[in-house]
Amino acid sequence: MENNALATEAPYAPVTWTRRVRNDLEDTLPKPYMARALAAPDVDHPNGTIGHNHNHMTVLQQHVAFFDQDDNGIVYPWETYAGLRAIGFNPIASLVVSILINGAMSYPTLPGWIPSPFFPIYVVNIHKAKHGSDSGVYDPEGRYVPANLENMFSKYARTVPDKLTLCFGFEVASVLTMESECRITTKLEWAILYVLARDEQGMLSKEAVRRCFDGSLFEYCAKLNQRGGHGKMG
Repeated sequence: MENNALATEAPYAPVTWTRRVRNDLEDTLPKPYMARALAAPDVDHPNGTIGHNHNHMTVLQQHVAFFDQDDNGIVYPWETYAGLRAIGFNPIASLVVSILINGAMSYPTLPGWIPSPFFPIYVVNIHKAKHGSDSGVYDPEGRYVPANLENMFSKYARTVPDKLTLCFGFEVASVLTMESECRITTKLEWAILYVLARDEQGMLSKEAVRRCFDGSLFEYCAKLNQRGGHGKMG
């Protein structure tokens, strides 16, 4: 009898042929399905981002920590604004996005039940603000699952390997998020990332997305912006 235990495609489900998943991850990345707490590796970077300091935070916390301007573990709207300006967004976009981000994420991360008029985001509790339905690259505790990033690109990077167009990025957001409010938020996040890190061909590379997850992309773009660059990654 033929062994189908490892099959990734079903003959009567065409979607499993158009959205293929990789079956060779373990050749280059040890335990690709194990959630990583401190690093964000992929098959090309099995140790994560070299030179990036995790500061003993989860990958999700690292993603947010760039915007904690005074390193006190709390991100206020004006700090989100300052971080967005630092990575190259104009004042109007930075103002709008900072209001949306802190407005949406503040309350779930608060240490108590009483809302704060200052809309702070507590980095230690950022996992509580994670979307209920998303790509799964972050697990519920804020760890990073490499296989889910690889599968995202193996399924949707159809024009160029390991690169997404804006349209396919929106398709990812639509497919992976079930709740309408999460879908809107996820599309906004994809649009922001696309504007920030698209390359000269108008595509978003897996490396840019990976480094967005651990926050090192923001550090990279801030340094480029400070030197007068454009903050793009190929």
